[in-house]
Amino acid sequence: MKTETLDAPPTLGVLYGRALLTARSGGGALPDRRLELAGVRIDADAVADYAHVCGFGVGGVVPPTYPHMLAFPLQMRLMTDREFPLPAPGMVHLRNVITQHRPPEVGEPLTVAVHADRLAAHPKGAQVDLVTEVRDADGTGVWGSRSTYFVRGAPAPEGADEVPAAPPEPEPQVGRLPHAIWTIPADIGRRYAAVSGDVNPIHVNGLAAKAFGMPGMIAHGMWTKARALAALAGRHGPAFTVDVVFRAPVRAPSKAYFHTAAVDGGWDAKLVSPKGKDHLLLTLRDA
Repeated sequence: MKTETLDAPPTLGVLYGRALLTARSGGGALPDRRLELAGVRIDADAVADYAHVCGFGVGGVVPPTYPHMLAFPLQMRLMTDREFPLPAPGMVHLRNVITQHRPPEVGEPLTVAVHADRLAAHPKGAQVDLVTEVRDADGTGVWGSRSTYFVRGAPAPEGADEVPAAPPEPEPQVGRLPHAIWTIPADIGRRYAAVSGDVNPIHVNGLAAKAFGMPGMIAHGMWTKARALAALAGRHGPAFTVDVVFRAPVRAPSKAYFHTAAVDGGWDAKLVSPKGKDHLLLTLRDA
């Protein structure tokens, strides 16, 4: 796989404009290259704004979901490339697995690398993984993630049966009674978009969300994951793996019930709708 080194972070506004103008898939295979950006530094003010929106305390360690903010512009640059086989508008986050070796520090120079992997058929379209690696100045891995995205109605790629199967989904073991009731505000999509740059129309416009097959405007999957981890802050070690499946969209506004359970080596959690539908399945295991 070739590495393309970027001189500066891609501009998300330009990329979304390109995605909305084309709104179509490109080639039949994934780009055989990795995008890499060196000298990335986490900004304290940006982390504080993100923490306020997602429920983390301000002034502590960098939230474990925050490095996704560093990687997302590179993901969008790859997904809006003409050769990328799936269209970016309306793309839905199905799963996100984060492995943190240590919390990154505000101001330290980091290298962020992103590549696409595991293009596969889905019963209702097609899906793809975007893989991220964050390294420190010594080249040591600090943080990594694998995000699975789905596009409704996209044609299944040729050779989909040859794509390696994904690991089994998490099966959290939690009790019947919730530990918290979440009130998801109507504007959470716009608020999260303001700190993340993720202005996918399914999160910020109700009519557009319905056009892409959603029940209405929905919360970002990575906001729900961040909010869940904010509830578990201080209850796990600095090195861990957290696996989340976004089972059903979280409408904005709505209410949901958050269930947690301490297990051997970590935590299990679920976010459940008032009708008993699973929104989010989470397992966190310390390294």
